[in-house]
Amino acid sequence: MYTINKETNRISRLEQKTFAELKFREREHLQEWIANNPSSLGEDLLIIQKEFSGFSETNERLDLLAIDKQGNLVIIENKLDDSGKDVTWQSIKYASYCSSLTKNEILKMYQDFLGKTGNSEEKVSDFFDGKDIDEILLNQGLNSQRLIMIAANFRKEVTSSVLWLMNFKMRIQCFKVTPFQLNDQLFLNVEQILPTKDTEDFSIGIASKAQEEVAVQETLKNRHNVRLNFWEEYLSQCNQTNKLFSNISPSKDNWIGIGIGMSGVNLNLVVSKNYCRSEIYFNRGSQDANKALFDYTLTMKEQIEHEFGQALEWERMDDKVSCRIKFEKQGVSYFEKEDWQTMIDFLIDVAKRMEKAFRGPIKKMNQYAKSNK
Repeated sequence: MYTINKETNRISRLEQKTFAELKFREREHLQEWIANNPSSLGEDLLIIQKEFSGFSETNERLDLLAIDKQGNLVIIENKLDDSGKDVTWQSIKYASYCSSLTKNEILKMYQDFLGKTGNSEEKVSDFFDGKDIDEILLNQGLNSQRLIMIAANFRKEVTSSVLWLMNFKMRIQCFKVTPFQLNDQLFLNVEQILPTKDTEDFSIGIASKAQEEVAVQETLKNRHNVRLNFWEEYLSQCNQTNKLFSNISPSKDNWIGIGIGMSGVNLNLVVSKNYCRSEIYFNRGSQDANKALFDYTLTMKEQIEHEFGQALEWERMDDKVSCRIKFEKQGVSYFEKEDWQTMIDFLIDVAKRMEKAFRGPIKKMNQYAKSNK
């Protein structure tokens, strides 16, 4: 790493140091840096535990536990100047301990971490951009645990075993952390070294073809990319038949939405690993306002369903702030590319019919809302 001197038009090398030379410690320093700034690992993570030792029948203690934006548990193991040779096995053990954690157990674990400084359900909901806690999936499935290992240097025993495990769809990342010094200033470089396309220097006899497959697998497994690709394809086809979503950009989220003429009432399209649906979503900020508007709309149920051409599912959702009216197709998944065309055809058709069915009622809904302010 170098500094740039604009006046002399020269660069100067920063002095690379070790954590030991700077008298930094694993728990007091490196762990705290990551815990307080998890975005240094290249993504949004919510730290939910630190130095956790609450596993049954073992006193082992994991460094950091986090949740990612897909609801996966992320086990983070920190080492200083040397990874040691057993960090991979240690991380796998922690992942196995975490694999059976339920959503309620995770929320309780996070609440124990927060103490009196916050509410775990509210903070998790905020992390998922305000999504209702009941709709958030945490630690779902056998492959819902990720491993992140952090060290200044990784032994080849570690990097080779990581590359091998990645071939079996284990999601593991290795980050190299390097401290630098310039006079009294200290710097930290955080660099992901695995997975990477160029892994030859970190392997012991692993085939280059397998290395390339690891990189491809990691890309394909990234559900954000899958969602983005799905919505790109949907919008491309939708815009050829109607302009309903012509002003919408592809999203990494599992939904896209448009306004239909009333603030806080949207036409949303939602995809998941089990279904896809079109919905009219009521979210005007107040639970009472949402329920009252939903009840008023329900008086037009016969007219709306006649215009739509089929019966809709009316979900008042009394335990939630929002309400929705939906039409859903089960048994399809955006993870399965062979399902995409079926889903796209369904969503194009249903969204068009749903928007048309609500054109008249939305005017009455606006009038009702104004008269009940």
